[in-house]
Amino acid sequence: MDNTYSSNKSGYLNKDFQLFHIKDKKNQEFEFHYHDFNKIIIFLSGKVTYLIEGKAYYLKPWDILLVNNHDVHKPIIDSNETYERIIIWANSGFIENHNYEGCDLSTCFKLAKEKSFNLIRLEDKFQNNLKNIISSLEVSFNSQDFGSKLLGNSLFIQLIIYLNRLYLDKTYITTKDSLKYDKQIEEILKYINNNLSQDLSIELICKEFFISKYYLMHKFKNETGYTLHNYIIQKRLFMAQELIKSGEPVTKVSSLCGFKDYSSFLRSFKKLFHKSPREYINEIK
Repeated sequence: MDNTYSSNKSGYLNKDFQLFHIKDKKNQEFEFHYHDFNKIIIFLSGKVTYLIEGKAYYLKPWDILLVNNHDVHKPIIDSNETYERIIIWANSGFIENHNYEGCDLSTCFKLAKEKSFNLIRLEDKFQNNLKNIISSLEVSFNSQDFGSKLLGNSLFIQLIIYLNRLYLDKTYITTKDSLKYDKQIEEILKYINNNLSQDLSIELICKEFFISKYYLMHKFKNETGYTLHNYIIQKRLFMAQELIKSGEPVTKVSSLCGFKDYSSFLRSFKKLFHKSPREYINEIK
């Protein structure tokens, strides 16, 4: 599969958050994809390996995965076993609106990105608290009773607070059998994401990491599911999207995100987001 950065966005969220409880046993294959929102995956049963930004997580019941918006990911599912999971799509703006001084509720997502580690695996004593919150949240989410939306919102924020406490207090299990990744590709991914405004030619990256062009391209595609070129373009465009949201002039955004000329930036932006930067600005006003 040769992923292109024009066709792998998945899901559309027009609410503060959306909860799905899914249980199925069928042969299904997912492509690498990304979302414009944060995602929480609570794995309940089955045999599933989750690939996120070059790392493979081998899941156990009640494992939690924190997937940042624009993280490239996909599950690999054994169709011989029933796969049950709870998936929560979370609007980052809704989370940020509940921040206050000294309390950034998106901290757990930011740390997952910073540490390149998306898994929270709990001891049994912490699982019970998670189960109670999720159970109450599901009931409220599906209820039409008085105040159910407000109650659901408060339970969702309670869940986010709990996940932050788990991550900040490091009250989760880290074991060598929980993930697999290539250390060199991890370093290359970090290098790319830290230098999106700079020259990221294949030749320069090869020189930086002392590897051949063929080896780099083959290994990168094998570990991430993306060609090196498409990955870099996509990450630059996500960066451009955020800069435009913050009010930066479009012509300046192009150079800030490492595009050599405005025409190639414009063409790439339209291809990924199906609208021009100007149309995007008008949409978010």
